[in-house]
Amino acid sequence: MTKDSGNSSFKAFLERKNIEISAKRYGIDALSAMAQGLFCSLLIGTIINTLGTQFHIGFLTNPVCNVSGVDYTVGGLCMAMTGPAMAIAIGYALKCPPLVLFSLATVGFAANGLGGAGGPLAVLFIAIIAAEVGKAVQGETKIDILVTPLVTIGVGVGLS
Repeated sequence: MTKDSGNSSFKAFLERKNIEISAKRYGIDALSAMAQGLFCSLLIGTIINTLGTQFHIGFLTNPVCNVSGVDYTVGGLCMAMTGPAMAIAIGYALKCPPLVLFSLATVGFAANGLGGAGGPLAVLFIAIIAAEVGKAVQGETKIDILVTPLVTIGVGVGLS
């Protein structure tokens, strides 16, 4: 096998997996989608909290649930899901298959929580890498239902 045939088979693999390594795909498509995920979680949560506080709306200021000893308002729940919302939005922009897309919820939660000061930037880079690796393994085994989420989540949490 020549160097060119190996290179062309790798390009064919990437094309078959819908993995497009480009500034547009990562710098425009993924970043734009991430902004939508950020808006639909953190910013909407902030708006809901502000409305509840400013207009004394009880169901917006009172806790609606308790998770592991932490009380959450409706806005607080939105804000807690910032990482997953961004990662799933990025996966959607990258045209991820369902098993990869849904696995990105865990990746986003980990990247946002473990990424330290990186926050959204950490989610962007880690979700892109985890999504593309997940897309690469999707459909390559008879047990994709196990392999794809394990690889996607493993890569994402490991990088976080």
